[in-house]
Amino acid sequence: MDYKNFDLFNPTEEHKILRETVRKFSIDYLEPQAREYDEKEEFNKDLFKKLANELGLMGVTVSPEYGGAGLDAIAEVIIHEEMSKCDPAFTLSYLAHEVLFINNFFNSSNDEQKKRYLPKVLSGEWMGAMAMTEPEAGTDVLSMRTKAEKKGDYYILNGTKQFITNASEADIFIVYAKTPPYGRKDISSFVVEKNFKGVSIGKKEKKLGMRASNTAQLIFEDAVVPVENLLGEEGQGITHMMRNLEIERLTLAAQSIGIALRCLDEMCNYSINERKAFGKYLIEFGQIQKMIAESYALTHSARSLLYLSAKDWHPLKRSRLYADSAKLISAKVGEFVARNALQVFGGYGYTREYVIERLLRDAILLSIGGGTNEAMQKNICNELKRIYKK
Repeated sequence: MDYKNFDLFNPTEEHKILRETVRKFSIDYLEPQAREYDEKEEFNKDLFKKLANELGLMGVTVSPEYGGAGLDAIAEVIIHEEMSKCDPAFTLSYLAHEVLFINNFFNSSNDEQKKRYLPKVLSGEWMGAMAMTEPEAGTDVLSMRTKAEKKGDYYILNGTKQFITNASEADIFIVYAKTPPYGRKDISSFVVEKNFKGVSIGKKEKKLGMRASNTAQLIFEDAVVPVENLLGEEGQGITHMMRNLEIERLTLAAQSIGIALRCLDEMCNYSINERKAFGKYLIEFGQIQKMIAESYALTHSARSLLYLSAKDWHPLKRSRLYADSAKLISAKVGEFVARNALQVFGGYGYTREYVIERLLRDAILLSIGGGTNEAMQKNICNELKRIYKK
């Protein structure tokens, strides 16, 4: 390998151009509206369509044959990292559409389903989401209670999904439900349009952070879903679900790293160029140096693990150990660095005049969503038991 020209974070010229493009879009369009939509607790649907129509950032991992970019997980990580520096909440809704719906759907659907739905979600005409979590089935996803029963040419769905990102805005969902014989692993996946009979949106959540990304219940009361909207075969839903979790966790980790990088920029500029105490810039004080130095070292360590993990991603195979490790450490680092940044800013950091308080609120979600830190620890140990057991 030519290490002189090696760039872990931009391994190809295409990745480098992508990063520059997304960075410019984020600074020009995401940053100016982020505070407003956080305070309004609304999603910027017009900006979402701009992202699709002007940048073409829908279907990054979809084959060009079907209108996508045909890129890899590193490209997805770059996009989510750069956008999260400015607006993690908008980025979370993009993630739910781009990764939880589009990537998942593309790798689980047949040719007819791709032709029917991909043009609408790639163009931004329709917004997608994924419905897995339930009121009593979060981390223990296999205990879900939503059921689908086949009745002739239709499936009848009954159940409630909880904490669904984009639920209030989405036009189409991937929904996981139990199918006969309704055992823990008898899970199937369905494409469900919001206008199908029996589908309704429940309570919209009021949240600590990620306020510009809507979260709500999705309710099925004898919902009617055509047989042709089953993805794959009955019982394959658990494969679709687990396979997609790797790239979901990589992009959530990228959000944490984006937050950490922005917080580093903010606290370095503030302590080195702006704020003085006792006649010296803050960077001259040992307590501040500790917070900044540890934040820098941990951020770039976690970022390196994330990109190495993304390099190994393949859409049709499992690589849980790396992905879960990257998610675990990145989520911890994002929250740690945001908290340090607030401490460096002191009272100003606690106010909405500066971006730090919003980034900290948003960072907290990433230790919960897409699998809690505790679930990541369990998964990592299970993988290590499998590797090391004699």
